[in-house]
Amino acid sequence: MADARIYQVAVPAPLYRIFDYLAPEDQPQAPPPGVRVRVPFGRREAVGVLLGVAQTSTLPRARLKRVQRVLDVEPVVPAPLLKLLIWAADYYHHPIGEVIQAALPALLRQGRAALAEGPRVWALTPAGRAAAEKLGRAPAQKQLYEALMAAPEGLDAAALAEISPRWSSTVKAMRAKGWVSAHTRACLQVATGPVPPPPRLNPAQQAAVDAINAGAADYHCYLLHGVTGSGKTEVYLHAIEQVLARGRQALVLTPEIGLTPQLVGRFQRRFRVPIAVLHSGLTDQERLCAWLSAGAGKAPIVLGTRSAVFTPFKDLGLIVVDEEHDTSYKQQDGFRYSARDCAIMRAAREKIPIVLGSATPSLESLKNARAGTYRLLELPERTGSAAMPVVRLLDMRRLKPAEGLSHPLRQAIADRLARGEQSLLFLNRRGFAPVWMCHGCGWVAACRRCDARLTLHRRRELLLCHHCGAEQPRVEKCPACGAELHPLGAGTERVEAALARFFPGVDIERIDRDSTRRKGALEEKLRRVEEGAARILVGTQMLSKGHDFPNVTLVGVLNADQGLYSVDFRSGERLFQQIIQVGGRAGRADKPGEVVIQTWHPEHPIFAALQRHDFSGFADYALAERRETEYPPYSHLALLRAESPRPGAALKFL
Repeated sequence: MADARIYQVAVPAPLYRIFDYLAPEDQPQAPPPGVRVRVPFGRREAVGVLLGVAQTSTLPRARLKRVQRVLDVEPVVPAPLLKLLIWAADYYHHPIGEVIQAALPALLRQGRAALAEGPRVWALTPAGRAAAEKLGRAPAQKQLYEALMAAPEGLDAAALAEISPRWSSTVKAMRAKGWVSAHTRACLQVATGPVPPPPRLNPAQQAAVDAINAGAADYHCYLLHGVTGSGKTEVYLHAIEQVLARGRQALVLTPEIGLTPQLVGRFQRRFRVPIAVLHSGLTDQERLCAWLSAGAGKAPIVLGTRSAVFTPFKDLGLIVVDEEHDTSYKQQDGFRYSARDCAIMRAAREKIPIVLGSATPSLESLKNARAGTYRLLELPERTGSAAMPVVRLLDMRRLKPAEGLSHPLRQAIADRLARGEQSLLFLNRRGFAPVWMCHGCGWVAACRRCDARLTLHRRRELLLCHHCGAEQPRVEKCPACGAELHPLGAGTERVEAALARFFPGVDIERIDRDSTRRKGALEEKLRRVEEGAARILVGTQMLSKGHDFPNVTLVGVLNADQGLYSVDFRSGERLFQQIIQVGGRAGRADKPGEVVIQTWHPEHPIFAALQRHDFSGFADYALAERRETEYPPYSHLALLRAESPRPGAALKFL
């Protein structure tokens, strides 16, 4: 007999409600909340999530459609996570169906089976490895063969497709000759070999670990404020070690996909347990595998970026939010949430401790710590014998830069090259030039979709909008007066090209979102930096935090004034955070470091605080300013936003 009760379903649609359905005819009993169901929705089918079962509906039964199929036996969204998502939908005023949709891996959203299988990979057989001389002249086959020779563990479909769009037919031909075999790679990798002894903690680190361990049985929010190089990660590792000893799981959030490879390596060297990794660079199958493994308790440690806060766990015991101040934790479109704030709420709901770590905490978190809402743990000194880098200001009013690089900065780079050391140049503008303009009439290339200025990307011969993602072909003549157009300002591409002219023959590595699009490109570039192959690094905020480059002794900040006079009231805070973070890459281990800042406003109080490495002094100044102007954290701001295909309709609504 069919269940007579009403299924209440969250459907992925931009509607602020749940939908009632009749139980499927072949379902004798109601399944638990959190399972997926396939339902008719308008003229299409949708995969929703069951929120509950009721006896009645506000609609007549005759008007209700029937659930077509229950897709799961056990909930893919366990009860604690489901409650968190319902809270998030209410708190952020977003439709519950879309909130749950954002949390689920793509394959689960599509209705695929909830099976934690690793990706299918192709590898050379012993016969294939001996067949180099038998290869035909076809370039595609030779290219794939060389790639497979370099990857004895095998390559998945995504990696093969990047090498050759027609990889499938080539691999099929190689399999027919017995040169290639296919197998399913293990879902989670576990490092092997002896575990090196952990470094000895200094007194400040030990005090922080002891405090976190003492609060393991209930919710506590700890703000771990440590200068760059003070060993915050080592505190995380020791705290997680105790969590694993109790048979529980740990979630570690990191703001950037760029931080993940080094962090994963650090954790794998310390722990011989499966570690699940979750970020946007994974294939759909890899993401599903990691997500389900965490929910089944098979992954004691989960490392991930923003959306990993919505990972299911069997027994979560600790959450760590590294670089808690970072704006990457905020989703800027669709379901707009703060992963840091959701992590704090999750820890409170599940009665577990959470650690917020940063060398430059957000002013909101610092105010909470000073008020006693969070507990402040401090690491005031760098570990070992490493000293804080010297900060030098270059007054650009008295210097004439060439391609954005002043002579003193170029000389500092040359000095490091002569000593066999590395230099890192930071500017938060990717592309060749941020403005493409006419010097005759002042026309500036602007996005047709959102009116933001377009950035020239010379390698791709495109004008790109970094605000909405729109692309336009590069134009050479001004559409207004016909004069030639010229680049204004410098982006990472332009600085890279200038460095190649100033230092011919020197290996330069550019690391930004454009240069790391290909799967595995970021790991490859970071490896070259760590091995010393790259002598000069140029990058955006992907390079500004978390990385440990022992041979980098010089950091140059090129466009430091960008955040001084912005309309955003947080711009000064972010500028200070960025420079402290990127400056922290200089002078690790036993080599002294130097940070060179190019500025047209060397007298600004922010730069004085930076020279003293005085975050507390800067925070006092900034918080006093916020209190006087009644800005957060002393008030709340609300954004009223209207979206429409017709701008006039949105303006009329507002």
